[in-house]
Amino acid sequence: MQTEALTGGFADTPTQSAEAFRAVMRAMARPGTIEQITGARPPAPLSNAAGAVILTLCDPETPVHLAGAADTSAVRDWITFHTGAPLVERARASFALGTWQALLPLDSYPIGTAEYPDRSTTLIVEMPQLSQTGARLTGPGIATTAALSLPDIAAFQQNTALYPLGLDFLFTCKNHLAALPRSTRVEGL
Repeated sequence: MQTEALTGGFADTPTQSAEAFRAVMRAMARPGTIEQITGARPPAPLSNAAGAVILTLCDPETPVHLAGAADTSAVRDWITFHTGAPLVERARASFALGTWQALLPLDSYPIGTAEYPDRSTTLIVEMPQLSQTGARLTGPGIATTAALSLPDIAAFQQNTALYPLGLDFLFTCKNHLAALPRSTRVEGL
């Protein structure tokens, strides 16, 4: 294990993990909003936001899949040291992390079952930018409509059609985070 894996975690774990958890919950409760999330300094190519999400939501009982460029020895060691989360293939992942293209195809992740819809994967999608423009969002947590820059509108529409099954999405970029729960309806412009 490289010494880089030993650094970059929360400096004040109780406070920073609570702040990060609240940012994730606010983003999930209000799809389309962009939250600031800080405290982590993971190895490249991960954003600070993705690192904070991993530190906050993953533990030794949370299987994580790393896709594409995110699957490096530095990232694997960092996640293992700071969370103890097992690194697994797509079909067993509770969380998957990577760019949109690296995470495809979406149908290779668990979407839950009728008895246990919560046994699905949450995808942490590293984005080049996040903005409140683009796809029109409606549904729970949105007063009228919201907008979010999404990589593929049709994929999210297909995911919503599976509700109550389906995937949930967290979008990360630098120190920012947005969410798209499976219950959110997505329309093009």
